[in-house]
Amino acid sequence: MANYTLDDIRAAAEAKYGSTDINEVDGMTVRLLNPLRLPKKSRTALVDIQKRMDDESVDADQEALLVEAIRLVAQTPKQATALLRAVGDDLAVLAQIFATYAEGTQAGEASASRD
Repeated sequence: MANYTLDDIRAAAEAKYGSTDINEVDGMTVRLLNPLRLPKKSRTALVDIQKRMDDESVDADQEALLVEAIRLVAQTPKQATALLRAVGDDLAVLAQIFATYAEGTQAGEASASRD
């Protein structure tokens, strides 16, 4: 029978469901938390945002939705504000940040089988 400490389990969860970190944004690292590490209310809101972004029948403001998503998944409001200020009005960069975040959360889940 295998024995684990809670710290072992936490370390495994961090390795599998860790954040997407963006370094050197206003002298800090911005951590975008994996959806599974968010409170339930934030996870639900993120799913709603993603549905609105994907729904072609809705005339959604993609920039506003991406900004809302970044604010939801950033570890702190200060980090979200710093990242969004650094990006400015560059929708392509904002979209790439979210795409990188989405890929990172999927890769984290898939890579767990290598343990």
